[in-house]
Amino acid sequence: MAGTMGIGRRGVLAAGALAAVAACAPAPRKADSEKGRKKEDNNGQGGEKDKVRTDPVPLERRFTLLGPLSDVHWLGISLGEDSRMSAPGPIDVRVVGVARLEAGTGAAVVAVPQRDFRPGQPDRVPAKLAAFLPEGAAWVRSEAFNQEVTGGRYTGEFYVDAGADRVYFDTVDPSVPASTGP
Repeated sequence: MAGTMGIGRRGVLAAGALAAVAACAPAPRKADSEKGRKKEDNNGQGGEKDKVRTDPVPLERRFTLLGPLSDVHWLGISLGEDSRMSAPGPIDVRVVGVARLEAGTGAAVVAVPQRDFRPGQPDRVPAKLAAFLPEGAAWVRSEAFNQEVTGGRYTGEFYVDAGADRVYFDTVDPSVPASTGP
């Protein structure tokens, strides 16, 4: 019986030694685990983190009801990636910014009675974008218009200043609408 106890004790000691060695091994570096990953995120908003972007094309592809955009300033902000407790998987991206609409578009968007635009002010405006918001803007918003733009594919709020043909948008994971062609 003493021999059986000795083997058991040795087995426990060996398992403990293996566990201690495994605990001392360096964890894989984040850079190593992301090697080969594109700089562009799954929404096509790659680039430097928290850099104010001025490219209208990614926005025009996602917000087709707004038409051509100019004087664009926007951010793609990764949500939840710094949490140690978050589960691995896709990262949500907040896409927020302001842009100029083509002349007359703001008035045309707001004029549709079914949209029922009401006065509203954007909240949670990132500090990096605050300087690009027009002073004295007469923002209006509409739940119906938000739903039209997003198509129910993602969450988003759109504020329009019809007189200045400006739009402020605050969305999470905006996707490109499916093509309606053949």
